[in-house]
Amino acid sequence: MRCLSIARTFFLDLQYSFPSPPSSSTATKTRTMAEASWQEILRQRLVERNSRDVAFAPIIDQYRRLAQQTKLLKERNASLLKAVGTVRSNPNSSTVFVPGADDNPVRVAYVTSLEQQISTLRDELATVYKTQGQNAQRLLAMTETLREKEELARTESENLRRCREEVTVLRRKVDQHNELMAEKDRTAQILHDEINTLQLELGQIEERNTQLSRDNAKLLQRWLDAKQAEVNRMNEANDFYEDMRSRHQSVLSWREKNSAPPSSVSGDDQQDVVQSGNGSANGDRRTGQTKNGTKSQPEPAANLSPNG
Repeated sequence: MRCLSIARTFFLDLQYSFPSPPSSSTATKTRTMAEASWQEILRQRLVERNSRDVAFAPIIDQYRRLAQQTKLLKERNASLLKAVGTVRSNPNSSTVFVPGADDNPVRVAYVTSLEQQISTLRDELATVYKTQGQNAQRLLAMTETLREKEELARTESENLRRCREEVTVLRRKVDQHNELMAEKDRTAQILHDEINTLQLELGQIEERNTQLSRDNAKLLQRWLDAKQAEVNRMNEANDFYEDMRSRHQSVLSWREKNSAPPSSVSGDDQQDVVQSGNGSANGDRRTGQTKNGTKSQPEPAANLSPNG
């Protein structure tokens, strides 16, 4: 019984000295499960040791009680034998029970033995009461420990349920995040392809614009050259027209002077008529007098066109 009590006390001390800490995450729960596993192994080993140690406890207890009873009986027998020896040494004393007589040695020995047995039983009863009180206290402690463990188990179950719900929600969020990231990756790939296509089109458009700019510059230069040539032709035509007009005016003036009376025309005037109209400068027409003094006809211009 004492070994069993020591084992139970040691087991309670182990339970109090190694409380399982509350967990708040998956890693903490794993650590708690590991601690609970080695605590369970230790408890099983202690239970096996206690079972092995207390396997013969009832037999030992019976032998202990039997030894106590044997000791009491031996003491009682010794008292009775002593009383019998006293009676034998004193034959006059009677062994018959006489009321009111207190000097009977057998009766005294028997009463003494009974008193010793009562004292022993009282001691055993006190020990039993003491053990019962200790067991009651132990039962209260175990009940309190059981209540605390149940409360802790309920809290752990609630935390486990909450953690499982959080894990489920987090897994759902992770799946949604993975789907969202996959959709973003697909969208980014599509946008990347579109950007590459647009960059290629932009390069082609820039190249086309460059080519068009060059063509426009060439066309503008050709147009400017054509306009410059047209202006030059118009200037040449205007010069030719002015030249022809001046010549025509010179011819008209010459004809008017030729149609006038000869007396009114002097030699100086004839020389002016011959030199007017750019005739002497350009060599277009020449006037002169013959040997008989008459005026010769002016020669026509060799080249009247602007191109010669």
